[in-house]
Amino acid sequence: MTMRYLLLLSLIIISLLGCQSQVQQSEPAGIFVSATESVRSPTVNASSSPSQAAVTAPLNTEPVVPSQIVTQTAELVPTGTQEVQKVSPEKPSPTIQATFIPLIQVTETIEPIWGYRVVNEFPHDATAYTQGLVIEDDLSSLLEGTGRDSSLRRVDLQTGTVEQIYALPDNYFGEGITLFEDKIYQLTWRSEIGFIYDSETFEQIAEFYYPHEGWGLTHNGTHLIVSDGTETIRFWDPATLEEVRRIEVKGVNGPVTQLNELEYVNGEIWANVWHTDLIARISPEDGRILGWIDLAGILDPQMRPDSEAVLNGIAYNDVSGRLFVTGKYWPVLFEIKIEDQG
Repeated sequence: MTMRYLLLLSLIIISLLGCQSQVQQSEPAGIFVSATESVRSPTVNASSSPSQAAVTAPLNTEPVVPSQIVTQTAELVPTGTQEVQKVSPEKPSPTIQATFIPLIQVTETIEPIWGYRVVNEFPHDATAYTQGLVIEDDLSSLLEGTGRDSSLRRVDLQTGTVEQIYALPDNYFGEGITLFEDKIYQLTWRSEIGFIYDSETFEQIAEFYYPHEGWGLTHNGTHLIVSDGTETIRFWDPATLEEVRRIEVKGVNGPVTQLNELEYVNGEIWANVWHTDLIARISPEDGRILGWIDLAGILDPQMRPDSEAVLNGIAYNDVSGRLFVTGKYWPVLFEIKIEDQG
């Protein structure tokens, strides 16, 4: 009996020692897991260097829609003695490729080319992304519409000082302007909305809508004249802001697009052709190109800060016959005379 008990006791001891050995092999040494810990922190792959360590965390599997990605630019705003970073969405700029018409393709017999002579230079705000330009009747100030910074301004002609300004909300990209019967009309680029202001106070008195992009704006005394970046120019009834007719602009080489800032000059529509130094002279009756004004060389290329610092802005006073031109981010406003190149 005694031997049977001793044998049984030995078997029990051997069994207990075997279980303890299995427990020690299954649990990593040096790691303690609290019984109360229910959420794991992200684990770091210790075999990697600190800069390359892979953090294991739940992945966001929701697809990113490109149109939801917002490019942002940082603006430093001083607060006391410390600069604080203020982040704001970057406003859009046109991405449509410009249609450039080389002058060698323009035949002088069908589409004449005019040159220019500078008769005056005036300071211009080099931070203004000029989209619309109007000379007021007293010839002492200009009205200017800008994009990117998107504003309506009154600017002193002699000094270039901004005397009055209305800033558009950030979600609008300002485009062409015109002054018609004591009201200022302003387009926006892709928002399909325009604004009407009191010409003295800049108080916004109305808004209107249109089903296309807005680029240039002028008037002929009867209708507002509108460009949208294509070869189409529209005529609107200023009372209802409804389209009454349109023309398609064509030259000897076919349709002419990228028609930007507009001005009505002596019975013609003049249009900056975006990303060129050309002004197109257009028949308001049928859209035919009557000729070109070549302003190449009017501004020193070193005074253009980037590729978007292009010619854009025509202002004409039909009483005095004075004509002014400038461009986006240009530091100079030029008064010019048009001359036949012969």
